[in-house]
Amino acid sequence: MKKELLLGLTAFFFMSLGSVALTHAVEKPSSGFITLHTYHEDVTGDGKQDKIILYASPYEEGSQYFKRIWADILTSHHKKIRLQFAAGYQPEIRFKDLNHDGVKDLLESSNTGGSGGIYSYSLSTVKDHKPLSLPLPPQLNIEGRFTKGFNARIDIPTVQNSVLLKLQNRKSEYIRLGIYQENGTLNEQTELMIDPVSILKPVRIPGKQGYGLIAYRQVSGAYHADRLGTVKSTWYWEKGKWNLLNAKWVTK
Repeated sequence: MKKELLLGLTAFFFMSLGSVALTHAVEKPSSGFITLHTYHEDVTGDGKQDKIILYASPYEEGSQYFKRIWADILTSHHKKIRLQFAAGYQPEIRFKDLNHDGVKDLLESSNTGGSGGIYSYSLSTVKDHKPLSLPLPPQLNIEGRFTKGFNARIDIPTVQNSVLLKLQNRKSEYIRLGIYQENGTLNEQTELMIDPVSILKPVRIPGKQGYGLIAYRQVSGAYHADRLGTVKSTWYWEKGKWNLLNAKWVTK
């Protein structure tokens, strides 16, 4: 299990770069693989459905962690395209036109296996039978720290005022952990735990053409289970890049 977790964290590191291996030539899959899903979508833009088969090779027999994940696309023109993805758990593909070129893109996701419920993602297009990796929204420069009196402050881009949190109901735990003294004085400056993006969710954008993405980032206090809330940011692809529409703090 420790080996699987290490591999999951390694997969997340590489997928955070938004990369995906793209190949035109498709060889027959090697032994030891399984078929996870079969989809039928027009991903090349010719108006006809293509067949997309998601395959994976388990880390070991009976394991739910897949050391290799890939999709073979069998186009309506009898061409074959393979997309390689990073390792992980529970892989799946969602099909949405996220770059607004009239053709559905492939948003692949897999669970990294960590305690934070973080997923790795890759975004790609095969419009006109040409595989291309697309970038994912960048990470926001979010800052958070404990402040005196059993409080916390979070600074989020596009949010004019800092988010101020009252944490008096947790003060006994924070005193026990050595973050605060009894009178609410900080023993030292301590930052909050801010996760990378854990979930990307396609969503229709009011007043815009088609879909964008909502990104969720969890913020915790002294440890990961000490959840304080989530930064929810909305992104829209325009003029060849992801543009931040808004970001807000949610406590649920």
